[in-house]
Amino acid sequence: MRQLPVNFVHSLVFALLLLAAALALGTMGYYMIAHLGWIDAILDAAMILTGMGPVAVHTTDAAKLFAAAYALFSGVVFLTMTGIALAPVVYRVLYKFNVEDREY
Repeated sequence: MRQLPVNFVHSLVFALLLLAAALALGTMGYYMIAHLGWIDAILDAAMILTGMGPVAVHTTDAAKLFAAAYALFSGVVFLTMTGIALAPVVYRVLYKFNVEDREY
């Protein structure tokens, strides 16, 4: 069985750390701004971060604004994590097919 390249593992670990930081930020925000309990805050943050949508009904304007900002932030985090995790794979594929940067 072949081992995963070190740079792929590093990229995957970095993407997971980014995911954990974004989840922690969302959990703290929902806990402090939306006044949800810890479990509900984690659930709402995880659901928004994965693109599923909010679970709790937000009644205050501050909670609604935070939910909107966190949803936008989560979209950027998802795209960034995907790029970080797939960059070594794309590099290997391009290297395998000997794709060069040519000037025309």
